[in-house]
Amino acid sequence: MMLKKKKLSSSNNQQFLMKYAGLGAQLLAGIGVAVFAGLKADRWLRTLPLFSCVLPLLVLCAVFYKLFRETKP
Repeated sequence: MMLKKKKLSSSNNQQFLMKYAGLGAQLLAGIGVAVFAGLKADRWLRTLPLFSCVLPLLVLCAVFYKLFRETKP
């Protein structure tokens, strides 16, 4: 019986690890795409680095919102 409990705990830990690794990957990919899109938009509109600053912040807020929503008990 103790072996089953330990096995479940290990499986549960791996599940949490994969969940948070996925969220981290989404954060990095989202910020990377937002910076790239911001740089392209700033170059196309000939503006100050407005979009390259604002878009990554919006993505960061969205990912943190998703993180809090998914980890809420």
